[in-house]
Amino acid sequence: MNKRTLVETVAAKAGLTKTAAESALDAMVEAISDALADGEKVAIPGFGTFEVKDRPARTGRNPRTGETMEIAARKAPGFKPATALKNEVSR
Repeated sequence: MNKRTLVETVAAKAGLTKTAAESALDAMVEAISDALADGEKVAIPGFGTFEVKDRPARTGRNPRTGETMEIAARKAPGFKPATALKNEVSR
């Protein structure tokens, strides 16, 4: 499912126009992104939890040259699905 299909589905299920559904979807994505950028956790009951995870620095290998290199520590977004979502997907 791509964004256009998601917008159409949300519009149909919520009784909104496609423009309103797209605005709502964009606002939700922006709100989640902003919260994660601020280091906050975003929990949506029945769906899951978005949070920032710390990735430690590590030693890697350049696949072209085989040379070892240091990969810097970083932060990465993560998602943990709720039990209800897991159960729905596995039916």
